[in-house]
Amino acid sequence: MPTNHPEFANIIRSNVISALAEDLGGGDLTAQLIPEKITGHATVITRQHAVLCGKAWFDACFKILDPHSTVTWFVRDGSKIAPNEKICEIHGNARALLTAERTALNFLQTLSATATLTQQYVDAIKGLPAKIMDTRKTIPNLRMAQKYAVRIGGGYNQRIGLFDGILIKENHIIAAGGISEAIKQAFLLAPEDATVQIEVENIKQLSEALDAGAKLILLDNFDLDGMRDAVKFTAHRADLEASGGVNIKTVRPIAETGVDRISIGTLTKDVNAVDLSLRFL
Repeated sequence: MPTNHPEFANIIRSNVISALAEDLGGGDLTAQLIPEKITGHATVITRQHAVLCGKAWFDACFKILDPHSTVTWFVRDGSKIAPNEKICEIHGNARALLTAERTALNFLQTLSATATLTQQYVDAIKGLPAKIMDTRKTIPNLRMAQKYAVRIGGGYNQRIGLFDGILIKENHIIAAGGISEAIKQAFLLAPEDATVQIEVENIKQLSEALDAGAKLILLDNFDLDGMRDAVKFTAHRADLEASGGVNIKTVRPIAETGVDRISIGTLTKDVNAVDLSLRFL
């Protein structure tokens, strides 16, 4: 869903209003040092190499506080940025710019961090067919934003939440009475556009899942030999996803086993914010 889609625009506005309210409370005391009618002009630079992401959230922070403000961008979401590069200029009411500054940068540095890390993983498996996938391990209330950042970084989205996909794990299998029964019930319950995925821990469970008609199977903490065996055994009857123990050093050997997807929670949960600086001129 693009950021200019009406539904996404509402999500962005909701994110920003909530974040501004958290910071503002009853009002920005420090900004009152600035005369009310003064116009401000600022630039944002980056202090490190990164992939930019989050322009729409950044823009909304200023527009909500000053509808007449303007942000002029010199790069787009998905652009690679370098230290000391000027990425945008902002014009508007000085009080509004100062009040929005921290919240706007928080969005931009966080989403750029996810996009940057995602692209590192995508680059690490370049030339191989496996897809880098996200998970639900996101910052609360920023799921859609972070999943957008994953796409900007070249990755792919899993289910958005519990409502649009079924993932059958060990406890679900036990409670349902076994793999076959769990898959059968899942296919009966799942809406037409929902994914159905089952987690398996060994080749025996993989065989049961395939026999039950599973088309999307999660290989939980398989070692490399186990993944290769699973790929050979499956023979393209289902898409296989590797999960667990994935880092920037292990991702390419995992992709080389022939799995179709690699899910990585660290893309969205271990965020090292990109270093950005907003300077008034």
